[in-house]
Amino acid sequence: MWALAGRGRAMRRDTGMVTSEYAMGLIAAVGFAALLYQVLTSGQVRAALQELVEKALHGQF
Repeated sequence: MWALAGRGRAMRRDTGMVTSEYAMGLIAAVGFAALLYQVLTSGQVRAALQELVEKALHGQF
């Protein structure tokens, strides 16, 4: 019985840690998304994507 009571207290001590891990993961994901947006909207990448789409639209079936 004492082992179960100790386990419950240990689980409650870690609850704040999970929230901070989610927050750090969210910050990292937003940073990565911003970096990816900057890369994809750059002139060179935009031109390459446009060329790829034009080739696909004018391809032979």
